[in-house]
Amino acid sequence: MPDERTDAMPAEGRSPGEATPVWIIDDDRSIRWVFEKALAREGIGFRAFASAREALERLADESPEVVVSDIRMPGPTGLEFMQALKTRLPGVPVIVMTAYSDLESAVAAFQGGAFEYLPKPFDVDHAVELVRRALDESRRRFEAPPEGGEAPEILGQAPAMQEVFRAIGRLSQSHATVLITGESGTGKELVARALHRHSPRAGKAFIAINTAAIPKDLLESELFGHERGAFTGAQAMRRGRFEQAEGGTLFLDEIGDMPPDLQTRLLRVLSDGQFYRVGGHTPITASVRVIAATHQDLESRVRQGLFREDLFHRLNVIRLRLPSLRERREDIPVLARHFLARSARELGVDGKRLTDAALQFLATRDFPGNVRQLENLCHWLTVMAPGQAVDVADLPPEIRGEAPGGAPAAGAEGDWRAALEREVAARLARGETGIAEGLTRDFEAALITRALAHTGGRRIEAAGLLGIGRNTLTRKVQELRIDAKD
Repeated sequence: MPDERTDAMPAEGRSPGEATPVWIIDDDRSIRWVFEKALAREGIGFRAFASAREALERLADESPEVVVSDIRMPGPTGLEFMQALKTRLPGVPVIVMTAYSDLESAVAAFQGGAFEYLPKPFDVDHAVELVRRALDESRRRFEAPPEGGEAPEILGQAPAMQEVFRAIGRLSQSHATVLITGESGTGKELVARALHRHSPRAGKAFIAINTAAIPKDLLESELFGHERGAFTGAQAMRRGRFEQAEGGTLFLDEIGDMPPDLQTRLLRVLSDGQFYRVGGHTPITASVRVIAATHQDLESRVRQGLFREDLFHRLNVIRLRLPSLRERREDIPVLARHFLARSARELGVDGKRLTDAALQFLATRDFPGNVRQLENLCHWLTVMAPGQAVDVADLPPEIRGEAPGGAPAAGAEGDWRAALEREVAARLARGETGIAEGLTRDFEAALITRALAHTGGRRIEAAGLLGIGRNTLTRKVQELRIDAKD
């Protein structure tokens, strides 16, 4: 039977939806036991595996932040596991252990990309300190990629986003027309650019145009170009977006707002592969892949007679629906860290860090502006938040659910119950156990922390406000590791 365990309490620096921080892989039960006790005492989340094979199987569903692995084990060795891990997750630090303290093992470990080499027997405190250093390194690499490094195209660990990534992969050798749907701010243009970058047309131009942002009288010329003298002010021939995108990709954003007469012209291009410049008489052949996007319900607009049904079917060859941010709440911590790091680089300032409480709070927000709203929030925090560590109180009032004067916004009183229900549902969906214990600790910690903040750290007064005894509050402060002053 696999000997696998996970700690029941929240790990330090851990947010909802993140990977288990530390994996321990050793066929020696006593070594696993030592690490389990030491890491649990330090509040560091872990999983323990009796073989590299079990850990490789778990990699299909979960990712570690740090791995501590023996080298010599039955089945795949620790070095073979590290090689497989580095192929999939090159940034994860690996601490290798071995009872065979020889030069060959050490050299093989470091050549394989090991973070550190831990000979057995080892000092437990030293081992835990190595794990902490590796965790810091892992999170620093994730939050702030090195200058000049290529930033991820699109971030997302949620199942709905993984489906989008798989679709982009399947379409990598296709020229098919794609319709991207989703709310404003979900990243439709990012996906369109990714489709182009991973297509056979990647070497040619990617041209984007927002059909809702250009006046109707100018849109035809913008798309198809015009001949000299075609209309007042047309003093020279101009190539339109279709010609500029020749051989590449034309991204038509907010296609649902395209005027009816231009819908007809677009349909003709998609059907015949040819078009005319405004005022022109010579057909121009178009070899362009069209990717369209909209936040509107095109089927509904077709029924209302606002969008041509035949054009809809021409565009709707492959449809990709982007989930809203509230459908992928587990991605909020990942995205927030990424945007904070990027804002800091762009502004040339030290990066801000969201506390666990702030990350958990943000994961309960609905973000009607989706990823774009979260990105704007992170830019605001980089400029406006007073300290390096950003807590819930440092978030803007509209995010905290307050009116400008600081009073709760309408409906905010019930938000925490809905947020709690969503958190429970998310943990159940992830197959977690011990949910009541973990959430109860979080609830008690929030009550006591806010009460102490309200009273300026005066425990007797805070206990009275909460309706508990001072000794009970003091014990809870110690158990929950709350940073409080008398």
